[in-house]
Amino acid sequence: MKRSWSLFWAINFRNGLNQFNLKKIKSKTMEVHSQEPQPQPKSDKKLVAGILAILLGALGIHKFYLGYTKAGIIQLILGFCCGIGGIIGLIEGIIYLTKTDEEFEEMYITNQKEWF
Repeated sequence: MKRSWSLFWAINFRNGLNQFNLKKIKSKTMEVHSQEPQPQPKSDKKLVAGILAILLGALGIHKFYLGYTKAGIIQLILGFCCGIGGIIGLIEGIIYLTKTDEEFEEMYITNQKEWF
């Protein structure tokens, strides 16, 4: 921020802008920067769950991360016994990552849908 102000002041000083106009412009830009920040997207859980599902899907880590303990234990057993847990994890990871943030939030966080 300091660099941009010094660069701004140097450019305007060279152009012959007087001190009064510099203060007026500075106060206007300060109002723009003082607005509240935009809310962060809720895609953090989606991204982490999707990557965990693709990489460690056979262990059901993504299920535990989302809070589905029973489904995580079932997928862990399926991964060790049949090997199908890894395929389920890969499919779920792709599904997680292709959904929009709102769809993911509604389906897996709010409605607690455990499978696919």
